[in-house]
Amino acid sequence: MDTKEIILDLRTKKGLSQDELAQKVYVTRQAVSRWENGETVPNTETLKLLSKLFDVSINTLLGEPRKLICQCCGMPLDDTTISKEPDGEFNEEYCKWCYTDGKFTYSSMEQLKEFMIGHMSNEQWKPEEVKTYLDGFLPKLAHWKK
Repeated sequence: MDTKEIILDLRTKKGLSQDELAQKVYVTRQAVSRWENGETVPNTETLKLLSKLFDVSINTLLGEPRKLICQCCGMPLDDTTISKEPDGEFNEEYCKWCYTDGKFTYSSMEQLKEFMIGHMSNEQWKPEEVKTYLDGFLPKLAHWKK
């Protein structure tokens, strides 16, 4: 879906008129109409307000142009797994299991690996194989490059 369809869909699901949405995000009704007709896209600050109002990520509002993954564990991210800051704003860098309430869950890569090995290994993928994979994959993620 395009941004125009997403905004229209979210607005109608919330039962808002274009006027009501415009008031909530401090723009004109005409601006909302232009978004929904695909003539323009909301600016960054307005996208943040829409994200909060509809409880979806900016990535979702823009039609998911980026395939997001947690920069701590590598899990694919969507609106149900993305972490949030203490003020409720989405943090599109991390999953809600690695970063919660402004704090990181894992204090070391070894701690994360131990958890992941326990949950990823099975009959087809032995713990040693999972560890080897994680040893090569996790250091490439932004959180562990710091």
